[in-house]
Amino acid sequence: MKNILPGALRIFLGAAAFGALMTGSGAALAADSIKIGVIAEAQAIAGASIPQAAQLAADEINAKGGVDGRKIEIISYDNHSSSADSVRAFQRAVNEDKVNAVIASYISEVVLALEPWASRLKTPFVTPGAASNEISKSVHADYEKNKYTFHGYLTSAALALSVCDAAKDLLVEKMHMKTAVIMSEDAAWTKPLDVGYEECLPKIGLKVLDHIRFSPDTTDFTPIFNKIEGAKPDVIITGISHVGVQPTVQWKNQQVPIPMFGIASQATNETFGKDTNQAAEGVLYQGVSGPGVAVTPKSVPFAEGFRKKYGNYPSYAGYTAYDEVYYIADAVKRAGSTDADKLVDALEKTDWEGTIGRVQFYGKDDPFTHSIKYGKGLITGLMLQWQDGKQIAVWPKDVAKVDIKFPSFIKLSN
Repeated sequence: MKNILPGALRIFLGAAAFGALMTGSGAALAADSIKIGVIAEAQAIAGASIPQAAQLAADEINAKGGVDGRKIEIISYDNHSSSADSVRAFQRAVNEDKVNAVIASYISEVVLALEPWASRLKTPFVTPGAASNEISKSVHADYEKNKYTFHGYLTSAALALSVCDAAKDLLVEKMHMKTAVIMSEDAAWTKPLDVGYEECLPKIGLKVLDHIRFSPDTTDFTPIFNKIEGAKPDVIITGISHVGVQPTVQWKNQQVPIPMFGIASQATNETFGKDTNQAAEGVLYQGVSGPGVAVTPKSVPFAEGFRKKYGNYPSYAGYTAYDEVYYIADAVKRAGSTDADKLVDALEKTDWEGTIGRVQFYGKDDPFTHSIKYGKGLITGLMLQWQDGKQIAVWPKDVAKVDIKFPSFIKLSN
């Protein structure tokens, strides 16, 4: 017994040590990946690109060795365009799937519903496509509580400026337009957008003749277009995202003789041409990047890589989601940690050239805390037009491919 026990003890201790080693190794492996939850409108025209683009970015990062050897793991959730489903997905992502950060939604109402949960669950959260000013204003109003939320897309205020900057060059100076009607869907993001439009359009020389806000559930736009035609504006300035196919198809079918120019989120996705049976021809829309547009050296390779993998060019939120995975990974590397507060601190210092321009965030003292900065040398946006079934950049002039071209039913006053 004296000779057997030490041997048995050695075997036991060896097995225990091996088990501990394996357990420790398993824990290390479990902690090895950097998990990013992606909550998106996977069935929506503008939202489908979000999880796809995030996965493409992760695949590229992982192919190059990850972040200091740690792989990026994308865990996707379809929120069915529902705030309630989004909140449940966020809770599951953090509590069960143990994600380190969340990228979520192009719908402002959804993002505003998730913002308090990012605070409660202390999880860095970036939106790739929601625009409401209230997202970043909430961070400014209560920084310690809401510092986990980052606005990875332009605010409604910045979008209005981008549209007006483009309209000044393209419509007022080139085409001598003088009047406009604002046509926006009734949503959280368009309230500040329309305030911005009403302020900046007169400043660039476009008098606002009427301002129409319609329910996103509207199916017949004929009365709206009839009312607009009665006002005889030179241009319709749009603020549409949740809708897009229906008003565009009816604009063409009704032969509305007035061009549409502004925000049209669904028009940013290459599928929009087919979705509208090519009624999109002539539609002008604001974007942050687009097919064949070298906003930065990363823009075209991403768009082409996305198309090769998924069969179509991405929506605007695809470009931003792709960039977000990259600069979250960069923040993890700089922080040397996935600790939430350290990650927030690192994200605040983001200075990343992505597909849409140079990404930096406004600081604590700015009213739009944690929103991406708008301006020359940062993010300025583009104006693109559907021409011959393709999305073509027409502004700013340094990336413009062609001049504006309208369908025959458009009647320009000058």
